[in-house]
Amino acid sequence: MKTSLTIFFDDPFWVGVFERVDNGKLSVCKVTFGAEPKDYEVLDFVLHHYDGLVFSPAVETETRQKADNPKRRLRNARKQTEHSGIGTKSQQALQLQREEMKTERRQLSREQKDAEAQRRFEMKQAKKKEKRCGH
Repeated sequence: MKTSLTIFFDDPFWVGVFERVDNGKLSVCKVTFGAEPKDYEVLDFVLHHYDGLVFSPAVETETRQKADNPKRRLRNARKQTEHSGIGTKSQQALQLQREEMKTERRQLSREQKDAEAQRRFEMKQAKKKEKRCGH
């Protein structure tokens, strides 16, 4: 399993995107930091809150082969952080997570609405029965 964290400025907040690749599947989690986080704050966040992060459903992705040359690795890392930000696969995974949360929210609100309607119906029925029976 390979995990990476990309932090970038998304006006007006600093945002961190955790990307987790496991068996060729990419999962993503987006975290809003607010003010620009210091290195020690990011480390503290990773150490204390990584287990509680909710990652998106896994998306198929191809894994990149590592370069052996350390200078090439450094150059590629610099290029990746300067231009790419969060990759399109990450954006797709985040979108998938948003849609999943949206359907869960809709389902939950539908269930609450139905329960409220059922409660009101039962109250009406009880009131009708009480009127009918007399005092």
